[in-house]
Amino acid sequence: MTDKPTPETKSSLDAWRALAERELKASPDTLVWHTPEGIDVKPLYTRDDLAGIGHLDTLPGIEPFLRGPRATMYAGRPWTIRQYAGFSTAEESNAFYRKALAAGQKGLSVAFDLATHRGYDSDHPRVVGDVGKAGVAIDSVEDMKILFDGIPLDQMSVSMTMNGAVIPILANFIVAGEEQHVSRAALSGTIQNDILKEFMVRNTYIYPPEPSMRIVADIIEYTAREMPKFNSISISGYHMQEAGATLVQELAFTLADGREYVRAALRKGLDVDAFAGRLSFFFAIGMNFFMEAAKLRAARLLWSRIMTEFAPKKASSLMLRTHCQTSGVSLQEQDPYNNIVRTAYEALAAVLGGTQSLHTNSFDEAIALPTEFSSRIARNTQLILEHETGISHVVDPLAGSYYVESLTNDLAEKAWALIGEVEAMGGMTKAVASGLPKRMIEEAAARRQAAVDRGEEVIVGVNRYRLEQEDPIDILDIDNAAVRQSQIARLERTKRQRDPDRVAATLAQLEAVARSGEGNILEAAVEAARARATVGEISDAMRRAFGDYVAVPEVVGDIYGRAYHDEPEYQALVSRLDGLSASLGGRPKVMVAKLGQDGHDRGAKIIASAFGDIGFEVLAGPLFQTPEEAADMAIAAKVNVLGVSSLAAGHKTLLPQLVAALKARGGEDIIVVCGGVVPRQDYQFLLDHGVAAVFGPGTPVLDAARSVLDLMEGRRRNA
Repeated sequence: MTDKPTPETKSSLDAWRALAERELKASPDTLVWHTPEGIDVKPLYTRDDLAGIGHLDTLPGIEPFLRGPRATMYAGRPWTIRQYAGFSTAEESNAFYRKALAAGQKGLSVAFDLATHRGYDSDHPRVVGDVGKAGVAIDSVEDMKILFDGIPLDQMSVSMTMNGAVIPILANFIVAGEEQHVSRAALSGTIQNDILKEFMVRNTYIYPPEPSMRIVADIIEYTAREMPKFNSISISGYHMQEAGATLVQELAFTLADGREYVRAALRKGLDVDAFAGRLSFFFAIGMNFFMEAAKLRAARLLWSRIMTEFAPKKASSLMLRTHCQTSGVSLQEQDPYNNIVRTAYEALAAVLGGTQSLHTNSFDEAIALPTEFSSRIARNTQLILEHETGISHVVDPLAGSYYVESLTNDLAEKAWALIGEVEAMGGMTKAVASGLPKRMIEEAAARRQAAVDRGEEVIVGVNRYRLEQEDPIDILDIDNAAVRQSQIARLERTKRQRDPDRVAATLAQLEAVARSGEGNILEAAVEAARARATVGEISDAMRRAFGDYVAVPEVVGDIYGRAYHDEPEYQALVSRLDGLSASLGGRPKVMVAKLGQDGHDRGAKIIASAFGDIGFEVLAGPLFQTPEEAADMAIAAKVNVLGVSSLAAGHKTLLPQLVAALKARGGEDIIVVCGGVVPRQDYQFLLDHGVAAVFGPGTPVLDAARSVLDLMEGRRRNA
């Protein structure tokens, strides 16, 4: 009996190619997909594509852990369903958590509001529109105790996404545990504590880079000594992908951040094996299904390689453990029930890639905070994956796939090359200070937006197969004023009941530790939290020692325009803008502003970049402005249009304040527009309060530019 020829033989491949050419009437090379990562994905993969790849014979649970950090993976223990949530007050969030745990959630992941992220108490004038809107407001131990009331902290793993105000939040958590009679040694969970990523993309920093890195190292030191079950850091690529990073950039910069944190801990005199096993990672999972699964496999391979440099004695120190979250930026306002399907595919990719825990986004998060209804669907997506699909019975089911193994290798090689570039600059701290990672990510974001707007990247319901008429969905609306009043009342009560001398002494000691460089900042902050010093007071003590970090906004250019240069629609818009410029005696001036404490600036940067390419004069406002500061800047710069990018649900508070501030200062001629995550139900409210136009998620840049020109020309005709 003669063996049939396998597809890998040259004659068989030649036969396939001939068939493909007849079907296509062209070379199959025309089917190659040129990805943003610089990886050319072929229409067919064979055994030949695996030649020279060294990881194919590895096994899960064994170095380099490419096939999974545990030998049995989900066959022995399923991933943790860890839904990220938090809103309004500690009482509201606590009730939400308890319902979710009763419905099958396995661990908690706390979302804090932006006031807390930036180290402000709820009564601070800079956070009027932010309290309780995009997470739960936490001002003191009293709030933290309510947040976990009835949730046994010696049994429940708690993840906290916190970076800027990481010291007061972790200190409050430790004290809340103590007062629940749970020692800090028994606390389990993760604190994000990833400040380098904040300087690159998310921007909820407080202090300059150098003291911020000291904070990271002090937390690693303290937890290694006092909290053996607690992960001292969650090194996050998630926010990089959300800001526009390619998967290679996300992979490389995240692992380079991790290497930098290891070095910072070693400079504290720690033994690598004392903390390496408690480092964790956090990746985004987007819609490039197989590449996302391959990314997690490549991450484990490369982290093992990086950690080998530090000569650990424990194999577990080489192991990358990760949490994943489905992509927020892939969610769309248009036809929002499609988001349920997107999230399910992304969750499957994360599981096939071997994540240890997972958050699945709710379908309404492109519009507003998730409701209980949408949160239940998101949670049940994971339960169905675990219990109904059968995928948890086999360890690394994608292993051996010609395509996936080749992708894993390609991602690893390209990411390793980029990590090498970072090393050549002196490490990630210096690379971040140079602005290189931030610039690369912003350029990638602008390229992707141009591809979406041109229809080269299809998004169902947005740039293809779009519904003509959509019924609005029910959304969760937080009464920001009521939440803030409630928080201020508890703050005042806490301050009345505490010992002011003890508070002053502990805050003075914390400031001294921060200034001197001696001692441990977290240890000093725990004493201040016990005395009932607030999040804002603890943060301010460190502000006095370290100062505030203020970033200078920069805008990339010649990316959107290059992609559109030959398009008639684009050229018509440029020509029209030239005509308006001639009549005005100069280019129309647009200011792009971010109000409140929201640091997510992807949308603002894309608009600023694209409008600049089209021909507007663009002024990028700094982050974290109050409405009054933005109004003053716009008037001083004599802008024609002030565009506000909104993401954190503060638009109903901040936009009317901005319009009022402009009028009070004689700037009523400035046209105010708004874009971002704004529910359609709120459009009329904003229009009634002086906003000239609202551009929701998915609005093509050229449509927004055309509308802005319409407004300016209309204003000029009526002048």
